[in-house]
Amino acid sequence: MDLCFMTGSLSMDTDTSKREALNNRCVIQPPFKLRTEEPILFLKPPSAYVREGSPVLVPRYSSSLHHEVELGVVIGKGGTAIPQAAAMEHVAGYALCLDMTARDVQDVCKAKGLPWTRAKAFNTSCPVSDFIPKERIPDPGNVKLWLKVNDQLRQSGCTSQMIFSIPYLISYISEFITLEEGDLILTGTPKGVSAVQERDELQAGIEDVVTMSFRVDRKE
Repeated sequence: MDLCFMTGSLSMDTDTSKREALNNRCVIQPPFKLRTEEPILFLKPPSAYVREGSPVLVPRYSSSLHHEVELGVVIGKGGTAIPQAAAMEHVAGYALCLDMTARDVQDVCKAKGLPWTRAKAFNTSCPVSDFIPKERIPDPGNVKLWLKVNDQLRQSGCTSQMIFSIPYLISYISEFITLEEGDLILTGTPKGVSAVQERDELQAGIEDVVTMSFRVDRKE
């Protein structure tokens, strides 16, 4: 699994109010069935965020941009060394997220043993939906996610397939990074990850909860 650490602010609309000053650290898991002994963590800056109405930009230095649809967990109460039994008390809600990855760059970084910053942390690499209140997803361990490219289904899966549960992730991360209100944890992606091209239309959703769409463009 991978951790993306974002220190900045993001406003997300709730049903009744606007959540302000979300300091963002995203945690991202590998594909649901890729088993590892511990989560693999990486970081993204706040400039990685992009909202509907703005495009996802392919970095100039990449020719292989891949999509990964994920459930994002928004922290509502900070803490350190949070026990798994109490972890869900620290959750304010959720967001649908995409972890856009420059796969060709990531492959080079892996081969050289380098950090994945250029592959994962570029501008617009983390499209996000509106804030989803906790009450709208009563069982985050059984959420169906999907992603289409140009109306063709690419990814479809359920969070029940995740190797690491949300309480485990919160507890694991908080052992060495103090979680703060507004931190965002991405929880993993189902199979079907693949490349996108300029002018592709991405559509993603959480079944019966939220949908979002983004157009892919290239940074000039």
